[in-house]
Amino acid sequence: MADTRDSTSTGFHGTTVISVRRNGKVAIAGDGQVTLGATVMKKGAVKIRKMRAGSVLSGFAGSTSDALTLFDKFESKLEEYRGNITRAAVELGKDWRTDKILRRLEALLIVADKEHTFVISGSGDVIEPEDGIASIGSGGPYALAAAKMLLKHTDMDARAIVEEAIKTASEICIYTNDKITADEL
Repeated sequence: MADTRDSTSTGFHGTTVISVRRNGKVAIAGDGQVTLGATVMKKGAVKIRKMRAGSVLSGFAGSTSDALTLFDKFESKLEEYRGNITRAAVELGKDWRTDKILRRLEALLIVADKEHTFVISGSGDVIEPEDGIASIGSGGPYALAAAKMLLKHTDMDARAIVEEAIKTASEICIYTNDKITADEL
């Protein structure tokens, strides 16, 4: 079936965010591209941030205003549950799914601390990947594949892997660029 969407539509597309664990460290990276329809609106957006005095990393894919709202909600859950990332993720997932306003938000989050990584969605999913790799966004599958191979076949550290994975995704996904922001715990 042909794609009949108008390439000039106002829908936001894109983003690649990936998290990798290796040798006791966790890193998250995101690309910088923001698109509106078929137009690149911004090349250097920052889609990751540190929370809870630098003990938690987070990244988003989706609508920017929705993601910023979710960052704030997650950060307040982290404070409420004294830094317990698992409890904060589950409670945000519950609220996101059941709250009338929150459930309309269109974004995904990756959150990670020294021990856990979660993908949180608006349908109430709170997923902890078995292999320590999580990716979201339109370039997520490409970054995930690259990270899996780099983990398997190199000695690169977590931060280098997420950066290379985003670079790989940027060569394949038109909604992902190579203006990378990365951080590590």
